[in-house]
Amino acid sequence: MAAAESLRAFLDAARARVDAALEQYLPLPPGCPAIVSEAMRYSVFAGGKRLRPVLTLASADATSRHDERAIADALPAACAIELIHTYSLIHDDLPAMDNDTLRRGRPTLHVVYGDGIAVLAGDGLHAEAFTLLAREPASPSLAARKLRVIEVIGAAAGPVGMVGGQAIDLQAAGQALGQRITLDGDGLRAMHARKTGALIRASAVAGAIMAGAPEDAVQAVDRYAADLGLAFQIVDDILDVEGDPNALGKTAGKDAADAKPTYPALFGLERSRALAGECIGRAKATLAGAGLADGWLGGIADWVVGRKN
Repeated sequence: MAAAESLRAFLDAARARVDAALEQYLPLPPGCPAIVSEAMRYSVFAGGKRLRPVLTLASADATSRHDERAIADALPAACAIELIHTYSLIHDDLPAMDNDTLRRGRPTLHVVYGDGIAVLAGDGLHAEAFTLLAREPASPSLAARKLRVIEVIGAAAGPVGMVGGQAIDLQAAGQALGQRITLDGDGLRAMHARKTGALIRASAVAGAIMAGAPEDAVQAVDRYAADLGLAFQIVDDILDVEGDPNALGKTAGKDAADAKPTYPALFGLERSRALAGECIGRAKATLAGAGLADGWLGGIADWVVGRKN
């Protein structure tokens, strides 16, 4: 119980820290038009788990042996990743993509502001993320780390990562021009490694890089986060089947209604739960082997597989 309470305290503090920084970093009028600022903030501050930025801070903490300066240096990257994640949700919810009307317990951005402003708000968040990565922290001594982080996050968000995964998802759901594709277990895993896993991996790796971690620790964090990302998506698929819509804050049962390939559809619920557990077991074993088991990363892995939303 004490460990769970400590983790909860860390997660709450990390989320509060990220939210305060996002409030500081997001542009306001007259720098940008009021409607764009309002639309971006509507989605950024709609709640959510803040898993990705929390993971960035936890990785910086673990690989720096709890150095507060390293965590502070990682904070802009954490915020940039959350901006990218939020942009992806805005675009995913559009009628041309998943056509969702509910996100984090309230109407999706395009329902409130219209498709055009939703597209522009997502574009704005994506661009602002890289502006932030290039600008902060404003320390010349961190330039090499920042450049590497920009590369890592850009690759994760782009066509070899999240964008590519979403394209495969559209093809598998028959929403793209051309022949519909059918995914087997390996294909499903590969799609999720791009669509969901890539940005989760980048989140953890960015924290380790900004903390100045040695390369073996960076690689260990990457392996840990690869398994964590897959477990996260498997649990997401499970929750779409049996989750409480009020707790989820989004429409449940939509994957099945849209005939999307999911872990429960291919493997069933029981095997899907087992696969998620196996991912978490590998992730925690990676941490132990790298001497990183005394930080928050292991607890975050348990939280991911045990979550209800």
